[in-house]
Amino acid sequence: MTSNGLQGRAAEMARSLEAAVRGTGHDDAEVAVVQKVFTIAMQPRLASLSDDHHPAYLHPARSVLILTGDVGAVDVIVLVVACVHESRDGSLRAPGPILAETLGPSILTTLDSIPRPGDERLVERLVTLGPGLALAALAEQLDHLRHMHMREDLMSVWGEVHAEVVGAWLPFSQRVHPRLATRFAHWARTFVRRI
Repeated sequence: MTSNGLQGRAAEMARSLEAAVRGTGHDDAEVAVVQKVFTIAMQPRLASLSDDHHPAYLHPARSVLILTGDVGAVDVIVLVVACVHESRDGSLRAPGPILAETLGPSILTTLDSIPRPGDERLVERLVTLGPGLALAALAEQLDHLRHMHMREDLMSVWGEVHAEVVGAWLPFSQRVHPRLATRFAHWARTFVRRI
């Protein structure tokens, strides 16, 4: 077990996360913040998911790794939001009171400002996000999409998800970041074969 209370694949991911965040120029204090929020984001997963290979298990860190790998240097708050935002699995969301205590109550308002899949005002709400939140929302959504084919529990909504990506997330990504847009477009092209 590591000093942050994580073990196994989660501890390995914590080390990868540290290297990636440090590799984009963040200092020790910023790395520590990301590590702390990753530990918080993992708590519901550790409690609910018995399989550490479940597609949702390492989602918080993978969302951050999309940003560090595809976008590069971003403000640490963007990494934090990407790590603790959970748009698809409500039961796996980091506990609001712990987030508020750790990061301040404004984090809850920030997270609520990011629309979730199925939002009736999805496009409208996406375009009102500031640049940092837009990147965080796209990274978090992209990680879910990259693992959608492994989510048999969501198979009944695959068609709806694809339509929503093509109609909202892909055009939004094209306005926000070219590399993320390329990845959304690739997913849309390839995933349609599974529907």
